[in-house]
Amino acid sequence: MALHPAPYARQAGQDWLLSCADTPAEIRTRWDADELGEFPSGGHWMVAEAALAPSMDALKRIDPSRRGPVLSDVTQGIAWWLVPPTLGDELDDVRTITVRPRGWVLRCPPVLYPVRGRVWIERPDGSGRLTDPVLLGAALGPAGGPRLSAEAFG
Repeated sequence: MALHPAPYARQAGQDWLLSCADTPAEIRTRWDADELGEFPSGGHWMVAEAALAPSMDALKRIDPSRRGPVLSDVTQGIAWWLVPPTLGDELDDVRTITVRPRGWVLRCPPVLYPVRGRVWIERPDGSGRLTDPVLLGAALGPAGGPRLSAEAFG
């Protein structure tokens, strides 16, 4: 028996998240058992990973109407920003961000409650809105600065 009585049943953000899953029924079963669901990146979004503390500051710099979902792992101090699957090189020069490759699996809790230290700090709202990578780079970039190219070192 689940500790949480399926609050995801009629929630728009939850419905959207499940629509991004390869196997929604399996995800629901995992959530019912208080486990994380597996969502591969690439089809519906790409994943930009950053440290949690700077991500919390970045949330303040990006207008709420322009932010997409952000998942965090509070035990590891990591945040994952969902950005468009059409992501090009917009984040390549931001050394505080690691863009995970297509097919990389993001292990997610339900939208409304945490599981195993993971919680949505910006919940999916059902609109499908993702964070603009240019805004994310600007919000996280100044603290870390751009990466220098290999040519800069001779």
